[in-house]
Amino acid sequence: MDSRIAAAKAELGSECVVLGHHYQRDEVVRFADYRGDSYRLSQIAAQHKGSYIVFCGVHFMAESADILARPGQSVILPDLNAGCSMADMAEISQVEDAWEQFVNLGLTDDAGHGITPLTYMNSTAAIKAFCGERGGLVCTSSNAKGAFEWAFRRNQKLFFLPDQHLGRNTGFARGIPLDEMVVWDPYLLQGGLTVERLRKAKVILWKGHCSVHQRFLPEHVDKVRTNHPGIQVIVHPECRWEVCQKADDIGSTDHLIKVVQQAPAGSSFAIGTEIHLINRLARENPDKHVMTLDDSGCLCTTMFRISPQHLCWALENLVDGNIVNPIRVKDNVKKWARVALDKMLEVQ
Repeated sequence: MDSRIAAAKAELGSECVVLGHHYQRDEVVRFADYRGDSYRLSQIAAQHKGSYIVFCGVHFMAESADILARPGQSVILPDLNAGCSMADMAEISQVEDAWEQFVNLGLTDDAGHGITPLTYMNSTAAIKAFCGERGGLVCTSSNAKGAFEWAFRRNQKLFFLPDQHLGRNTGFARGIPLDEMVVWDPYLLQGGLTVERLRKAKVILWKGHCSVHQRFLPEHVDKVRTNHPGIQVIVHPECRWEVCQKADDIGSTDHLIKVVQQAPAGSSFAIGTEIHLINRLARENPDKHVMTLDDSGCLCTTMFRISPQHLCWALENLVDGNIVNPIRVKDNVKKWARVALDKMLEVQ
């Protein structure tokens, strides 16, 4: 399988770029021309000049690549079942219903004069377009802080989708008290919130989360510190607020990688993020002790669905002139999603 993938890549040459997310399994990511988090891969996709972008990630990432792609380029997702549970937690009709309620309560108008909508990269193209059309933008864990600053320059209230933990951790780091950040539950009347709480809130968080990062608990931090005195606990901001408060450092996937790489030999880390990345960091930094924060191992099951067989099938079809599993965002959605993504690439 490896030789077939390598041969197909060689034949396609510069016409095809393979992008691999950090959470991807090793036997797939080894063939990536570029490895990164969703922010870095979005930048690379926007710069690629060849005809094909093969995205070894999940559906929302491939959608973003298609939105940023040039005319005539094709974005391929090797397995269409590679989705994202977090992105699925914010359905566009639910979000539009919530916004309509904000408008009816006088918190904003439909154009977003009153509340700035801000969505995490881990969301559908429709949600990105929703934010772009109302003066908002997209962010990643790498630039969430800058995105918050940008959003608050426009309005004094922010609607953050779909990961409540990233929103809460970013807002708290900015100095916003917890009682001024509320969670909107789309399955409850008026999100389960009173008008008074909505008016007081500076940040309205959507009730969504990452199924991997939410599994880490404060007691995991306590246990690892007891069993490994002096170990540094570093976690992704998609983790719960209580976990982040106990950690020594919080940051995006790229930030966590840099912390480990730049640490002196002999350093020890317990990391709260996806297990494939942790295992890879341990192998690539043999002079350091790198372990997961939770012994049960937190796997991104949807990312794992992309296998060498899927990658080989997609590449060999491209060699034969067939485009399989193309990701195509509708033009009316692409227009406003592109606005939001372009703003994201400008915010540091």
